[in-house]
Amino acid sequence: MTAMVVMEMGRFLISTDRSKLNVDVIHRFLARSYWAAGIPRATVMRSIENSLCFGVYEGDDQIGFARVVSDFATFAYFADVFILEQYRERGLGKELIASVMAHPDLQGLRRWSLATRDAHGLYTQFGFTALENPSRMMEIVDSEVYTRS
Repeated sequence: MTAMVVMEMGRFLISTDRSKLNVDVIHRFLARSYWAAGIPRATVMRSIENSLCFGVYEGDDQIGFARVVSDFATFAYFADVFILEQYRERGLGKELIASVMAHPDLQGLRRWSLATRDAHGLYTQFGFTALENPSRMMEIVDSEVYTRS
């Protein structure tokens, strides 16, 4: 499963080729993000190993990332989406999301999910909406998971 997708956009490339991923870039960004602050590198590596990952590149430099956690039949969770700050406002985030949504292994799913506190306008362009009935959703949040020894 998870066929490799390569999409060239002028001088930028979006690819699912895991060998191109720069874990240092991904970890550095996520460890400072509001949603994964302090995440250990080993956790980032495990999340990459167990997800369908998309890298955004300028030449050999990774400048963006997204991953999808899915059963590839009914459900997908969109996670860890970012474009490095100096590359924003160029439409790369939009292209990244479009590439993820168009991936052949992610077609025909019954439900997509994501959590975000910003960029709602970007995601609504792709059909994401606020939960119709949030009382049906449940979660466990362990805010101290990254600080334990």
